[in-house]
Amino acid sequence: MSESHVWDEVDAYFTAHLAPDDEALAAALRDSDAAGLPHINVAGNQGKLLQLLAQIQGARHILEIGTLGGYSTIWLGRALPADGRLVSLEYDPRHAEVAVRNIARAGLDELVEVRVGPALESLPKLADENPPPFDLVFIDADKVNNPHYVEWAVKLTSTGSLIVLDNVVRGGRVVDAASTAPDITGTRTAIELIADHPRLSGTAIQTVGMKGYDGFALARVLA
Repeated sequence: MSESHVWDEVDAYFTAHLAPDDEALAAALRDSDAAGLPHINVAGNQGKLLQLLAQIQGARHILEIGTLGGYSTIWLGRALPADGRLVSLEYDPRHAEVAVRNIARAGLDELVEVRVGPALESLPKLADENPPPFDLVFIDADKVNNPHYVEWAVKLTSTGSLIVLDNVVRGGRVVDAASTAPDITGTRTAIELIADHPRLSGTAIQTVGMKGYDGFALARVLA
C-alpha cells in the first residue's frame, strides 16, 4: 500500500467516526462538484477541527477569507450561538452563488453573510463598519496575499482571538527560500510576519491526508 493511500485510509477512518458528513455537508460537496468548483475545500476532519476551535474560542463572531462552496463555512457556522455572525469573503461570484445555496440549505443563512469581491477591497469596507472584534479568522484564499490577510485579521480582532492560516506547507515547498512562486513567497512572508509581529504568538503544523501533504498555522492575538 502506497504512503498516500495510507493517508487517505486513515483520514477516511477518522472522518467516518469523528466528523461524518450529514446531508447538508454532503450536498454542499456534491453541488460544488457539479458546478465545477475546484476540489480545494477542507477535508471533513479538518472542518470538524475548525468547528472545535471556534467552540473552544467561544466564538460569537467569525471571519472567513475564502468561501469556495461554503463547506468550511457550514462547519464554522454551526459553532456559533443563535445570535452569532459569520462574514465570509469570496472573490468569485460563481463560487459565492453556490456557497449561498449550500449555506441556506444548512439552515445558516440567518447567521452567515457571503460578500463577493476581492478580499482586499472587502476588508477595508468591513473595517469601516466598525464590527465587533472577530473571535476567529480563517484564511483560506489566494496565497500571494496571505501577509495582507494576516495584517487585516489582526486589525479586525482583539486580545485572545485566533487566526487560522490554511495550506502553509505547500507540499514542502515552503522551505524553498529561493522560490519566486507567488504562493510560496506569500506564505513565507505570512509565516515570518506571524513570527515577528508583537501582537501574535503562533505555530505551524504539518498534516498529511486525503488533501495530500500540507498544514496550517495558528496564531493567537496578544494584548
